[in-house]
Amino acid sequence: MVNYTLSPGIRFPCAPSSSLCKSHSTGFNGDRSSPASLSFSLKKPSFSRKILARKSSIDSDSSNIAVTASEKTTVPGVEVDESSSSLTDQLEAPGKVSEESQVLDDVQRLTMKDAENAEVAVEQKTSINLHEADVAEKVESKPGSVPPPGTGQKIYEIDPSLSGFRQHLDYRYSEYKRLRAEIDKYEGGLEAFSHGYEKFGFCRSEKGITYREWAPGAMSAALIGDFNNWNPNADVMTRNEFGVWEIFLPNNADGSSPIPHGSRVKIRMDTPSGIKDSIPAWIRFAVQAPGEIPYNGIYYDPPEEEKYVFKHPQPKRPKSLRIYESHVGMSSTEPKINTYANFRDDVLPRIKKLGYNAVQIMAIQEHSYYASFGYHVTNFFAPSSRFGTPDDLKSLIDKAHDLGLLVLMDIVHSHSSNNTLDGLNMFDGTDSQYFHSGSRGYHWMWDSRLFNYGSWEVLRYLLSNARWWLDEYKFDGFRFDGVTSMMYTHHGLQVEFSGNYNEYFGFATDVDAVIYLMLVNDLIHGLFPEAVTVGEDVSGMPTFCVPVQDGGIGFDYRLHMAVADKWIEILQKPDEDWRMGDIVHTLTNRRWMEKCVSYAESHDQALVGDKTIAFWLMDKDMYDFMALDRPSTPRIDRGIALHKMLRLVTMGLGGEGYLNFMGNEFGHPEWIDFPRGEQLLPTGERLAGNNNSYDKCRRRFDLGDAEYLRYHGMQEFDRAMQHVEDAYGFMTSEHQYISRKDEGDRIIVFERGDLVFVFNFHWNNSYSDYRVGCLKPGKYKIVLDSDDRKFGGFGRLKHDVEYFSFDGWYDNRPRSFMLYAPSRTAVVYALVENEKQPEPEAADDSLES
Repeated sequence: MVNYTLSPGIRFPCAPSSSLCKSHSTGFNGDRSSPASLSFSLKKPSFSRKILARKSSIDSDSSNIAVTASEKTTVPGVEVDESSSSLTDQLEAPGKVSEESQVLDDVQRLTMKDAENAEVAVEQKTSINLHEADVAEKVESKPGSVPPPGTGQKIYEIDPSLSGFRQHLDYRYSEYKRLRAEIDKYEGGLEAFSHGYEKFGFCRSEKGITYREWAPGAMSAALIGDFNNWNPNADVMTRNEFGVWEIFLPNNADGSSPIPHGSRVKIRMDTPSGIKDSIPAWIRFAVQAPGEIPYNGIYYDPPEEEKYVFKHPQPKRPKSLRIYESHVGMSSTEPKINTYANFRDDVLPRIKKLGYNAVQIMAIQEHSYYASFGYHVTNFFAPSSRFGTPDDLKSLIDKAHDLGLLVLMDIVHSHSSNNTLDGLNMFDGTDSQYFHSGSRGYHWMWDSRLFNYGSWEVLRYLLSNARWWLDEYKFDGFRFDGVTSMMYTHHGLQVEFSGNYNEYFGFATDVDAVIYLMLVNDLIHGLFPEAVTVGEDVSGMPTFCVPVQDGGIGFDYRLHMAVADKWIEILQKPDEDWRMGDIVHTLTNRRWMEKCVSYAESHDQALVGDKTIAFWLMDKDMYDFMALDRPSTPRIDRGIALHKMLRLVTMGLGGEGYLNFMGNEFGHPEWIDFPRGEQLLPTGERLAGNNNSYDKCRRRFDLGDAEYLRYHGMQEFDRAMQHVEDAYGFMTSEHQYISRKDEGDRIIVFERGDLVFVFNFHWNNSYSDYRVGCLKPGKYKIVLDSDDRKFGGFGRLKHDVEYFSFDGWYDNRPRSFMLYAPSRTAVVYALVENEKQPEPEAADDSLES
């Protein structure tokens, strides 16, 4: 284990020992990776629907909108005729929504300000006005600016069905504009408002260090740490009328910092819950010392010569987004916690060679419980110390930029760890500082706290947090976790979203949270025009990926979460029960003019208690029959063939972006099991641990690289798939046409761009002289063949054959050509005149560095 020494008395590891970081809060049993549920996505169990009326804390004079449930419901997005084997042209015409909406004539008015928030509202608006001298300091201007709000009316042109819910949507937009106006009035604009990290926490100046903390519930506060021998009487803080505590520490006589770099620091407060030592809410680094359970805040301010300086410009946003989702800690082939440095040197080149243009990194924000997969955040401004230092993370991001890769952060603003020692929970001794009080502030499935997005200081904190990662670390955007949980007071639990618009616009909608999402997208896209935002939403919320000025929520992409669930459903059926129309419907069922990122399987499926696609298909045969020098089995042959087909059809039809979780590109044979000891659940039930083992908390990249194993062919197919997309840009083509979904032949044929995709899902039948429709005349040639021997196939197709189109309508296409369609094979054909072969010499290279 490598340790860094920052100052006398404190060392922190970049790769901790195998001891499990235990929870510090009563009954804490992890986040969505808890063995109790072992699921990170917003699952939708079929229970009776429960709707809770919301109370907003934004405006006491405004009304919310109540709507009745319509009898007629549809699935969100574009209707697709599943029974027809003819055509669907999903991207060339707007989708139609068939629900009949009703609005109550007697709109119930709600009191929009809870009594508990009433007295906080006044102090929230001006709590940053701490000292005139500090406020006068001007923030350095950055490229870009946040545009003023638009009219918010274009959503009704995009989707006329929204007109029936105009009262709710116009109310939402008016509240957004009102909040923007108040931020302009009291804070000098959204740009200045999002610079909270330059006013709160530790702020270094030429004269010394100012430390500020918003803790309105505290009765006294003192800054303690190594620098003052943890003496609570040495540096007592003063409180202003808005609940902000402050202290200024002048430089030492020799001009050195009053708090040495690397010092452990905490704030001691006398709170309604007793004396409490907390890690500063805005801390930029936090470390768990070897052998200790609590974390310590670290004053991180290295000398200028030791700070990492970015050398490479950030790449421009690609038109086609191909994301490699990863977790730094479990990215080693060895059973250990990997480091930022090793990920930079070993994994980033792999991602580049595979053909992805973006890496999405999970578990960056500090989380005291490793097995939470990074979703139980304790320190929102601090990168996880398990993997190295903040400067190590910057070096990783800079290297990715040098390779031309975007770096997206999996950011968690949907909830917070309920850890009271290390995190925000009960920070000032009250349960309502950053979160809703009572049951509304607690997520019963995730065992975590829920933010009050109607609070001024919570908005400052979260908006500043998003900007911090973009400004300080040069991240290129975010994947926002758990957005469905944010947008509804029922959090998407015990609710089956049918697509009826009444499910989206009513009392169950948390308008405060939706407005926060509008603000953060406004901020990101205004100040960082090339940044990408992806939202994890399972509900299908309309306007989710429409720009804020047009009345939308403002995300660039929605994760097409239904696809992965559909594949798991299909894989539990025999081949004879697979329905081509059902597959096509799920892949294309998305909202017109709202972009999606699709994926065949999520990281959830790799967790203990669930199965990856590879495991569903091949199960235990993967352990004994994946070596090329051994005979295969029917199960292995079927599994490898379908694994490739599922990935390609998902990429081909599922959206405008594609995502893969690391290891899934070659059908990783083992699950993910984080090191954990025995756990006591709130119910009193005990769950066995795994002796804090790291054996299943790693990725066996060596299997995909081994040319003597069948995993290698699966990995090479994924690589070829990415390079074909890079060459032809089919995912972002405006032309998408499904000409055949034949339930008898088990054939799917579609065009995307100038490519023709032919999928034969039949388990036995291969078809000679099979006719497929096409749009453009000319000569076609194979550019991707899942049956190629180098991809672990049987090599039944010759790649030097040319396919000439001939006129005449077929499958509602003006032309067609004849081909051979082997069983369980996917083949992509391209017009030779537009041929852009994807670096054939690179396709044969090994991914080994």
